[in-house]
Amino acid sequence: MGILSYKNIGISGITAAVPARTINNYEHTLHFKKEDVKEVVEKIGVKERRFADEQTCASDLCYAAAEKLINDMKIDRAEIDLLLFISQTPDFRMPATSILLQERLNLSSSTIAFDISLGCSAFLYGLTLAYSMIASGAVKRALILDGETRSKVYSQKDRKVAFLFGDAGVAALIEPGEKFGKSWFSLNSDGSRASLIKIPAGGYRKMSSPETLKEKVVDEYGNIRSEEHGYMEGADVFNFVIREVPKDFKRLVEHSKTDLSTIDYFVFHQANSYINGFLAKKLKLPAEKIPSTIEKFGNTSSVSIPLTVVSELRGKLNGHKRLLFSGFGVGLSWGTAVLDVEDCYLADIVEV
Repeated sequence: MGILSYKNIGISGITAAVPARTINNYEHTLHFKKEDVKEVVEKIGVKERRFADEQTCASDLCYAAAEKLINDMKIDRAEIDLLLFISQTPDFRMPATSILLQERLNLSSSTIAFDISLGCSAFLYGLTLAYSMIASGAVKRALILDGETRSKVYSQKDRKVAFLFGDAGVAALIEPGEKFGKSWFSLNSDGSRASLIKIPAGGYRKMSSPETLKEKVVDEYGNIRSEEHGYMEGADVFNFVIREVPKDFKRLVEHSKTDLSTIDYFVFHQANSYINGFLAKKLKLPAEKIPSTIEKFGNTSSVSIPLTVVSELRGKLNGHKRLLFSGFGVGLSWGTAVLDVEDCYLADIVEV
């Protein structure tokens, strides 16, 4: 498909919230041998993660981030015209979590609010939608709330995923302004590879039952999960990433006539340290321009790009900066964006 481009629209602020509970991956040994844990942790590069408790949902993390953003930036709640909630771990099957957050944040009943159910590339999709609706003239200010509690959907007895995923939520304010200049987005999807990252049951194709909730040994390595736990075919996902992501990256850079030396920071989805290190090497990018949070937060799916911005770039986005975002994963879905920010507000991370 073609490249999407917008003018004079941008991100003016991002805040983030994470659960207070910290998981030390080296001590995550209840179901695995200590030496096996050490091997996995050092390979994927995830030393710590944050896990929400049973009562805390993605919406709670997003609410905390949004309250911080609104209060710190002194945003008039009546001027927020659009609320996008991005998550694959919503509060309920219905109603949409965005509608619940509209009321909880005391936004106007005229606020447009809807959910986006998409994985690791979803922040880019959400940005594109917000930019597009602002460009239409119908929306002045958009609030993107992106949250995941992936710890609740992956089995802690499945070595393939037990050390990788964490929980977090972010809030981002999108608004018009000549200072933002031009931005470009490339968004892609391939449903033929949907089975590579999937939760097989619990939806309406295969509804919940005692059988789908039953934990079983699923392979010769003794990994255990139910059909309502997520799984990932790591090797095939890696092959997808190294084939499609650099291609899309180069395509967007060439289309937008972007000189890579003008990019201040390259922010990749925090898949794992091996994949991200491979991408950086393949694309010949300077390590000092690639912030990383995989070590302390793990893979937080769609939240990982904005969470990395808040965590690692606070105090570094003063004045005019140019960013390149790259998201990829479940769907399979992937995207790349080049955009400018100007004095983007970033707050300290809130613990919930």
